[in-house]
Amino acid sequence: MGNRGMEDLIPLINKLQDAFSSIGQSCNLDLPQIAVVGGQSAGKSSVLENFVGRDFLPRGSGIVTRRPLILQLVNSKAEYAEFLHCKGRKFVDFDEVRLEIEAETDRLTGSNKGISPIPINLRVYSPNVLNLTLIDLPGMTKVAVGDQPVDIEHQIRDMLLQFITKESCLILAVTPANTDLANSDALKIAKEVDPEGLRTIGVITKLDLMDEGTDARDILENKLLPLRRGYIGVVNRSQKDIDGKKDIRAALAAERKFFLSHPAYRHIAERLGTPHLQKSLNQQLTNHIRDTLPGLRSKLQSQLLSLEKEVEEFKNFRPDDPTRKTKALLQMVQQFGVDFEKCIEGSGDQVDTSNLSGGAKINRIFHERFPFELVKMEFDEKELRKEISYAIKNIHGVRTGLFTPDLAFEAIVKKQIIKLKEPCLKCIDMVIQELINTVRQCTDKLRSYPRLREETERIVTTFVRERDSKTKDQVLLLIDIELSYINTNHEDFIGFANAQQRTAANATKKRVIPNQVIRRGWLTINISIMKGGSKDYWFVLTAESLSWYKDEEEKEKKYMLPLDNLKLRDIEKGFMSSKHVFAIFNTEQRNVYKDLRQIELACDSQEDVDSWKASFLRAGVYPEKDQVENDEAMVPSDTVSMDPQLERQVETIRNLVDSYISIVNKSIRDLMPKTIMHLMINNAKDFIHSELLTYLYSAGDQGSLMEESAEQAQRRDEMLRMYHALKEALVIIGDITTTTISTPLPPPVDDTWLREQSNPPAARSAAATAPPPSRPPAARGPAPGPSPPLNPSPAFGAPPVPSRPGPPGAYAGEPNAPLVPSRPARVPPALPPGIPSRRPPAAPNRPTIIRPSEPSLLD
Repeated sequence: MGNRGMEDLIPLINKLQDAFSSIGQSCNLDLPQIAVVGGQSAGKSSVLENFVGRDFLPRGSGIVTRRPLILQLVNSKAEYAEFLHCKGRKFVDFDEVRLEIEAETDRLTGSNKGISPIPINLRVYSPNVLNLTLIDLPGMTKVAVGDQPVDIEHQIRDMLLQFITKESCLILAVTPANTDLANSDALKIAKEVDPEGLRTIGVITKLDLMDEGTDARDILENKLLPLRRGYIGVVNRSQKDIDGKKDIRAALAAERKFFLSHPAYRHIAERLGTPHLQKSLNQQLTNHIRDTLPGLRSKLQSQLLSLEKEVEEFKNFRPDDPTRKTKALLQMVQQFGVDFEKCIEGSGDQVDTSNLSGGAKINRIFHERFPFELVKMEFDEKELRKEISYAIKNIHGVRTGLFTPDLAFEAIVKKQIIKLKEPCLKCIDMVIQELINTVRQCTDKLRSYPRLREETERIVTTFVRERDSKTKDQVLLLIDIELSYINTNHEDFIGFANAQQRTAANATKKRVIPNQVIRRGWLTINISIMKGGSKDYWFVLTAESLSWYKDEEEKEKKYMLPLDNLKLRDIEKGFMSSKHVFAIFNTEQRNVYKDLRQIELACDSQEDVDSWKASFLRAGVYPEKDQVENDEAMVPSDTVSMDPQLERQVETIRNLVDSYISIVNKSIRDLMPKTIMHLMINNAKDFIHSELLTYLYSAGDQGSLMEESAEQAQRRDEMLRMYHALKEALVIIGDITTTTISTPLPPPVDDTWLREQSNPPAARSAAATAPPPSRPPAARGPAPGPSPPLNPSPAFGAPPVPSRPGPPGAYAGEPNAPLVPSRPARVPPALPPGIPSRRPPAAPNRPTIIRPSEPSLLD
């Protein structure tokens, strides 16, 4: 390891895990970690216990680990354990640790083999461990036991995938040696998420239980199923050893002895065993953390930036400060006024692209819904002519009139003007509802203070309701003013002379420019399943026709429907349908499209339906009038057939009424939005800016108004904890120096060179200076004593490595002892003596350097 800073990386990740676990959130960070996966009873828990040197994990047959255990090993002088859910309590007796794990598991999963993905956090401090963080996951199983659900296999699999799919997670795949490696559950699931084997470390357990005459040498030499990080073999305690309370230190000594004495493993004994596994995991996790730190830092920074805005209002929060409450009240009322005005008037910043704002909806009411309501109440032609004929006859009385009477015109016009009251009042109601919705939308920012929000909504809504009655009075006054004087000298009025000349056809002539596109958009044609089912088309409405196309490119036209004699009809929404429907039909009872008498068109919302109807009105397609079916049967015979003179008089007054009502409609359509804006909307804005604060102060105690909701207090605490945890994490990462040189990950080991001992004397003479004539016998075979030689197998001629203390021999105490190369086959035997070799002899004061790419004989 290059410097002390790198050794703090694993404790750094432990701090981050604790920081985020303590607030109950992971903050969506994939912290670097090692997940232990394997089948049931593969020896995962035994490997972890060997790391700690203590029995502390639950034991038994079947599924024992039923919740993920995040095990943080910390090198320390004292030996004890701590649980995150039992803060402040130190467990010195490791039997109590086991009981606590069992109790905590049963608390969530029950006592009958159920599983849960919520982890248990355990931290073990010991002088016998290296800094390491592992996650012990439940063993994979095939069959449900006890009260386990039938899909227990899939539940465990899904839980494992939650951890090992993250790119930051190393996978410790534990496989027992007495099963076929090709059937390993651990390697199979690791291969799914890590197909190239870059994150997988293989662990082979139960090497001592293999059948006699078989060994796992090819696996451990990474030849059978190669992994980028290789395999490490371990020997755990047997169930008999565990039941007999065999000491783990003795078990580790027995493991060491097994590897040194076994002919298949003695040449790689230094790369096997629990101590080597722990050391290798420590190094690989440290390197892995170092590699992922830049990405982790950038992710922390982006999350901190996203929290900055939300935390800004909470940073200097002091709940007991009265000045804070006053300041907050003023700021919130002021912000509410600004938001309300932006919603009504519109603004360029923070534009909502998903929904219409209050102002846009009110604009739609003014210019789409209100004109549509005016047209809907337009007089029915037959009914109007009948009323005009009655009026003329009643004015003439017993006399036969020679001239068209003015009073009939005035009577009919006033009757039509009175009908305007209903759509005008309906328009005001719709605007009122939109204003109240806008107030509620703007008070959403006050949800932190429920009482303040409630009072603000009540005060503003009450004011709007008050203005409602005044606005309605003013609008009714406008209509009364129109009724008070019929101005036949208006410049747009056609007059009697023109009315007599104008025909009914000219009166109903469209005022829209021919071929002008009025609207485009998607609509659904509702057709029964028998005739092809409903389909979406791109519709184009012009002043003369309605066309629909396959898509918005308007290349493939499906049909074009002329607008002559078409009318609109409302259709009730179907029971199972989520769309809103209206229909187009022909007044002459002709088929509109194919063999359909009417086309049903569907939109996603009622607003879209109203908007399309308003567009059809502009094109001259009016809604159907509600009338009695047998209306004609009820009409007296004297009105059905009129004499020619009366018919001319009716036609003249009909044209005059149409002309004058269009003038009144134009005036009302212009004045209605202005009246509503002046008396209601602008007054509401002024009230919020100037008087709302006064009403709030008089409504109650300021302290009670500014009381936080419990949810808001909890949200604020969580937000601040998260914010400070992120800041602390960034500070911790900033303290670590990542510009160090650490040992890179070794490639898979190839030991084939050991068997190819071609010309060993020549290789030695080329690579080493003055080798001794004879070699001590202790260097070739296993020798008793505390430090056996590294390469005890007599089958190989490789000399002992000088960096490890060997038995006292001929070179003891010699300062210029020759360096023996670890891979002599690399140096050509015919190399001339004048050319230096790739590995020159070490100077006396220079320690031996083992290259990281040659780990075959050293750690």
